Amino acid sequence: MLPATAEFIGTAILVTLGDGVVANVLLNKTKGQNSGWIVITAGWALGVAVAVYSVFAISGAHLNPAVTLGLASIGQFAWTDVPGYLLAQVAGGFLGGVIVWLAYLPHWRETTEPGPKLAVFCTGPAIRHSGMNLLTEIIGTMVLVLGVLAIFSPQNLVPNSGFKTGFGPFLVGILVWSIGLSLGGPTGYAINPARDLGPRLAHFFLPVAGKGGSDWPYAWIPVLGPILGGSIGAWIYKLLWPA
Repeated sequence: MLPATAEFIGTAILVTLGDGVVANVLLNKTKGQNSGWIVITAGWALGVAVAVYSVFAISGAHLNPAVTLGLASIGQFAWTDVPGYLLAQVAGGFLGGVIVWLAYLPHWRETTEPGPKLAVFCTGPAIRHSGMNLLTEIIGTMVLVLGVLAIFSPQNLVPNSGFKTGFGPFLVGILVWSIGLSLGGPTGYAINPARDLGPRLAHFFLPVAGKGGSDWPYAWIPVLGPILGGSIGAWIYKLLWPA
Protein backbone atom coordinates (compact mmCIF):
# COMPACT_ATOMS: atom_id res chain seq x y z
CA MET A 1 0.00 0.00 0.00
CA LEU A 2 1.27 3.49 -0.84
CA PRO A 3 1.91 5.76 2.16
CA ALA A 4 -0.53 8.40 0.88
CA THR A 5 -3.23 5.75 0.56
CA ALA A 6 -2.54 4.72 4.15
CA GLU A 7 -2.91 8.35 5.22
CA PHE A 8 -6.27 8.50 3.44
CA ILE A 9 -7.50 5.34 5.18
CA GLY A 10 -6.07 6.27 8.57
CA THR A 11 -7.59 9.75 8.55
CA ALA A 12 -10.94 8.29 7.50
CA ILE A 13 -10.79 5.92 10.48
CA LEU A 14 -9.83 8.78 12.80
CA VAL A 15 -12.73 10.98 11.69
CA THR A 16 -15.22 8.10 11.60
CA LEU A 17 -14.56 7.28 15.24
CA GLY A 18 -14.01 10.87 16.38
CA ASP A 19 -16.99 12.48 14.67
CA GLY A 20 -18.95 9.32 15.43
CA VAL A 21 -18.68 9.83 19.18
CA VAL A 22 -19.78 13.46 18.76
CA ALA A 23 -22.82 12.29 16.80
CA ASN A 24 -23.61 9.76 19.52
CA VAL A 25 -23.55 12.48 22.18
CA LEU A 26 -25.25 15.35 20.32
CA LEU A 27 -27.88 13.87 18.02
CA ASN A 28 -31.37 13.08 19.25
CA LYS A 29 -32.53 9.57 20.15
CA THR A 30 -29.09 7.95 20.16
CA LYS A 31 -28.02 5.57 22.92
CA GLY A 32 -25.34 8.03 24.02
CA GLN A 33 -27.26 11.29 23.85
CA ASN A 34 -26.15 13.90 26.40
CA SER A 35 -23.35 11.70 27.76
CA GLY A 36 -21.04 14.70 27.78
CA TRP A 37 -17.57 16.07 27.18
CA ILE A 38 -15.70 13.22 28.88
CA VAL A 39 -17.25 10.74 26.47
CA ILE A 40 -16.40 12.94 23.48
CA THR A 41 -12.77 13.43 24.50
CA ALA A 42 -12.34 9.74 25.36
CA GLY A 43 -13.90 8.68 22.06
CA TRP A 44 -11.61 10.97 20.11
CA ALA A 45 -8.56 9.73 22.03
CA LEU A 46 -9.37 6.08 21.35
CA GLY A 47 -10.17 6.88 17.73
CA VAL A 48 -6.76 8.50 17.28
CA ALA A 49 -5.01 5.51 18.85
CA VAL A 50 -6.85 3.03 16.60
CA ALA A 51 -6.13 5.10 13.49
CA VAL A 52 -2.43 5.43 14.30
CA TYR A 53 -2.11 1.69 14.98
CA SER A 54 -3.86 0.97 11.68
CA VAL A 55 -1.35 2.67 9.38
CA PHE A 56 1.73 3.54 11.44
CA ALA A 57 3.94 0.91 9.82
CA ILE A 58 2.96 2.07 6.32
CA SER A 59 2.96 5.88 6.41
CA GLY A 60 4.09 6.90 9.89
CA ALA A 61 0.45 7.76 10.64
CA HIS A 62 0.67 11.54 10.43
CA LEU A 63 -3.11 11.76 9.77
CA ASN A 64 -2.81 15.51 10.21
CA PRO A 65 -1.38 18.23 7.95
CA ALA A 66 0.01 19.99 11.03
CA VAL A 67 2.11 16.92 11.80
CA THR A 68 3.23 16.51 8.19
CA LEU A 69 4.20 20.17 7.80
CA GLY A 70 5.82 20.29 11.23
CA LEU A 71 8.00 17.28 10.44
CA ALA A 72 8.92 18.70 7.05
CA SER A 73 9.86 22.04 8.60
CA ILE A 74 12.53 20.39 10.78
CA GLY A 75 13.83 18.07 8.08
CA GLN A 76 12.18 14.86 9.31
CA PHE A 77 9.89 14.46 6.28
CA ALA A 78 10.51 15.07 2.60
CA TRP A 79 8.84 18.20 1.20
CA THR A 80 8.22 16.34 -2.07
CA ASP A 81 5.87 13.97 -0.23
CA VAL A 82 3.95 16.72 1.56
CA PRO A 83 1.31 17.50 -1.14
CA GLY A 84 0.26 13.86 -1.50
CA TYR A 85 -0.06 13.45 2.26
CA LEU A 86 -2.09 16.65 2.68
CA LEU A 87 -4.50 15.75 -0.10
CA ALA A 88 -4.94 12.22 1.24
CA GLN A 89 -5.59 13.49 4.76
CA VAL A 90 -8.27 15.99 3.75
CA ALA A 91 -9.92 13.41 1.48
CA GLY A 92 -9.85 10.88 4.32
CA GLY A 93 -11.50 13.42 6.60
CA PHE A 94 -14.21 13.95 4.00
CA LEU A 95 -14.83 10.20 3.74
CA GLY A 96 -14.99 9.91 7.53
CA GLY A 97 -17.68 12.60 7.60
CA VAL A 98 -19.68 10.74 4.97
CA ILE A 99 -19.43 7.48 6.93
CA VAL A 100 -20.69 9.14 10.13
CA TRP A 101 -23.59 10.71 8.21
CA LEU A 102 -24.58 7.27 6.93
CA ALA A 103 -24.15 5.57 10.30
CA TYR A 104 -26.51 8.06 11.98
CA LEU A 105 -28.81 8.61 9.02
CA PRO A 106 -32.18 8.43 10.86
CA HIS A 107 -31.00 10.77 13.61
CA TRP A 108 -30.36 13.88 11.52
CA ARG A 109 -34.06 14.42 10.92
CA GLU A 110 -34.82 13.75 14.59
CA THR A 111 -32.42 16.56 15.59
CA THR A 112 -34.10 19.90 15.00
CA GLU A 113 -31.28 22.38 15.70
CA PRO A 114 -28.63 22.86 12.98
CA GLY A 115 -25.85 23.69 15.46
CA PRO A 116 -25.37 20.18 16.87
CA LYS A 117 -25.42 18.76 13.33
CA LEU A 118 -22.56 21.00 12.27
CA ALA A 119 -20.69 20.21 15.49
CA VAL A 120 -20.69 16.53 14.56
CA PHE A 121 -18.63 17.33 11.46
CA CYS A 122 -16.35 20.16 12.53
CA THR A 123 -15.35 22.47 15.34
CA GLY A 124 -16.67 25.85 16.43
CA PRO A 125 -15.82 28.32 19.19
CA ALA A 126 -17.56 28.54 22.53
CA ILE A 127 -16.91 32.31 22.44
CA ARG A 128 -16.34 33.67 18.95
CA HIS A 129 -13.15 35.74 19.02
CA SER A 130 -10.94 35.14 16.01
CA GLY A 131 -7.65 36.10 17.61
CA MET A 132 -8.16 34.08 20.78
CA ASN A 133 -9.66 31.14 18.91
CA LEU A 134 -6.61 31.09 16.64
CA LEU A 135 -4.28 31.25 19.64
CA THR A 136 -6.07 28.34 21.32
CA GLU A 137 -5.62 26.18 18.22
CA ILE A 138 -1.96 27.18 17.98
CA ILE A 139 -1.34 26.21 21.60
CA GLY A 140 -3.20 22.91 21.38
CA THR A 141 -1.43 21.81 18.20
CA MET A 142 1.95 22.93 19.51
CA VAL A 143 1.44 20.58 22.46
CA LEU A 144 0.25 17.81 20.13
CA VAL A 145 3.21 17.87 17.75
CA LEU A 146 5.78 18.38 20.50
CA GLY A 147 4.23 15.49 22.43
CA VAL A 148 4.07 13.16 19.44
CA LEU A 149 7.70 13.79 18.55
CA ALA A 150 8.76 13.25 22.16
CA ILE A 151 6.78 10.01 22.43
CA PHE A 152 8.56 8.58 19.39
CA SER A 153 11.95 10.08 20.19
CA PRO A 154 14.74 7.46 20.23
CA GLN A 155 15.80 8.76 23.64
CA ASN A 156 12.43 7.71 25.07
CA LEU A 157 12.51 4.20 23.63
CA VAL A 158 13.53 1.23 25.75
CA PRO A 159 15.89 -0.98 23.70
CA ASN A 160 14.33 -4.21 22.43
CA SER A 161 11.03 -3.40 24.13
CA GLY A 162 8.83 -2.89 21.08
CA PHE A 163 7.75 0.39 22.70
CA LYS A 164 7.66 2.34 19.46
CA THR A 165 5.04 0.18 17.81
CA GLY A 166 3.53 -1.38 20.93
CA PHE A 167 2.72 1.65 23.08
CA GLY A 168 3.49 4.73 20.99
CA PRO A 169 0.09 5.00 19.25
CA PHE A 170 -1.70 4.39 22.54
CA LEU A 171 0.26 7.23 24.15
CA VAL A 172 -0.62 9.51 21.24
CA GLY A 173 -4.27 8.78 22.04
CA ILE A 174 -3.64 9.67 25.69
CA LEU A 175 -1.97 12.90 24.53
CA VAL A 176 -5.03 13.83 22.45
CA TRP A 177 -7.29 13.02 25.41
CA SER A 178 -5.22 15.30 27.63
CA ILE A 179 -5.39 18.14 25.09
CA GLY A 180 -9.14 17.74 24.77
CA LEU A 181 -9.69 17.80 28.53
CA SER A 182 -7.32 20.67 29.22
CA LEU A 183 -7.42 22.88 26.11
CA GLY A 184 -10.49 21.79 24.18
CA GLY A 185 -13.10 24.00 25.80
CA PRO A 186 -12.63 27.25 23.85
CA THR A 187 -12.71 25.87 20.29
CA GLY A 188 -13.44 22.15 20.40
CA TYR A 189 -9.74 21.40 19.73
CA ALA A 190 -9.53 20.78 16.02
CA ILE A 191 -5.69 20.57 16.25
CA ASN A 192 -5.84 19.03 12.77
CA PRO A 193 -6.83 20.85 9.55
CA ALA A 194 -7.90 17.61 7.83
CA ARG A 195 -10.09 16.60 10.76
CA ASP A 196 -11.97 19.91 10.45
CA LEU A 197 -11.86 20.85 6.76
CA GLY A 198 -12.60 17.40 5.33
CA PRO A 199 -15.77 16.80 7.37
CA ARG A 200 -16.81 20.44 6.98
CA LEU A 201 -16.76 19.90 3.22
CA ALA A 202 -18.81 16.74 3.75
CA HIS A 203 -21.35 18.75 5.75
CA PHE A 204 -21.49 21.30 2.94
CA PHE A 205 -22.08 18.77 0.16
CA LEU A 206 -24.16 16.09 1.91
CA PRO A 207 -27.97 16.28 2.07
CA VAL A 208 -28.03 16.43 5.87
CA ALA A 209 -31.62 17.05 6.93
CA GLY A 210 -32.06 20.62 8.26
CA LYS A 211 -28.33 21.19 8.42
CA GLY A 212 -27.99 24.98 8.08
CA GLY A 213 -24.73 26.63 7.03
CA SER A 214 -21.21 25.20 7.31
CA ASP A 215 -19.75 28.30 9.07
CA TRP A 216 -17.11 29.06 6.44
CA PRO A 217 -16.17 32.42 8.05
CA TYR A 218 -14.69 30.43 10.95
CA ALA A 219 -13.18 27.62 8.87
CA TRP A 220 -9.77 29.25 8.36
CA ILE A 221 -8.99 29.16 12.10
CA PRO A 222 -8.88 25.35 12.52
CA VAL A 223 -6.70 25.23 9.40
CA LEU A 224 -4.19 28.02 10.01
CA GLY A 225 -3.98 27.64 13.80
CA PRO A 226 -2.91 23.98 13.73
CA ILE A 227 -0.44 24.59 10.89
CA LEU A 228 1.27 27.36 12.88
CA GLY A 229 1.10 25.45 16.15
CA GLY A 230 2.43 22.25 14.62
CA SER A 231 5.47 24.01 13.20
CA ILE A 232 6.15 25.74 16.52
CA GLY A 233 5.87 22.43 18.37
CA ALA A 234 8.23 20.74 15.92
CA TRP A 235 10.84 23.46 16.32
CA ILE A 236 10.59 23.34 20.11
CA TYR A 237 11.23 19.60 19.89
CA LYS A 238 14.22 20.20 17.63
CA LEU A 239 15.69 22.60 20.16
CA LEU A 240 14.99 20.36 23.17
CA TRP A 241 16.01 17.08 21.52
CA PRO A 242 18.98 17.86 19.25
CA ALA A 243 20.01 15.01 16.96
